Amino acid sequence: MTGLFITLEGPEGAGKSTNREYLAEHLRRAGLDVLLTREPGGTPLAERIRELLLAPSAEAMAADTELLLVFAARAQHLAEVIRPALARGTIVLCDRFTDATYAYQGGGRGLSVERIASLEQFVQGSLRPDLTLVFDLPVEVGLSRAAARGRLDRFEQEGQAFFEAVRQAYLARAKAEPKRYRLVDAGQSLAQVQQSLDGLLPEILERCRG
Repeated sequence: MTGLFITLEGPEGAGKSTNREYLAEHLRRAGLDVLLTREPGGTPLAERIRELLLAPSAEAMAADTELLLVFAARAQHLAEVIRPALARGTIVLCDRFTDATYAYQGGGRGLSVERIASLEQFVQGSLRPDLTLVFDLPVEVGLSRAAARGRLDRFEQEGQAFFEAVRQAYLARAKAEPKRYRLVDAGQSLAQVQQSLDGLLPEILERCRG
């Protein structure tokens, strides 16, 4: 049995981590083996790269450096965690994956889609998520939620125009490939968001058992 690769995407403050736990609980109750992981990160080495990416620094990080670090972490994550889990038949729930690269480094930083796509093919081969949930919400709401959590990381310190570009990149990708993406209105209350997820669970369970 091959596993299922489900990614959760969205900007800062969208509630991905909380809702990933919610989905995992329901899938485990259904008797499925579930692995929770995140990007950048997911292995000790990839988590060290994550620290480099997120920590504010006096030295500005070049956009290409950022892009290459993201894919370096991803290569390690795929080799050590994601591919072995899928081979075991595990359901992998990943907080962000390559859609985030297209949104943040593509939309936010303005790097070309072609450059990202070439690295995607190099690092991932044919592997793509089976299902991607995009948690969408207005930029100002997300930034307000992120600020309420405390100290902002290097990305969270970016301005509204950056995050608007990130949001639009996510929405454009979801619109272009509706079979893989499901949009979730993350501007609602947590209870309403989870009610939306309840509506998606039958489809997710069907895919898991298919």
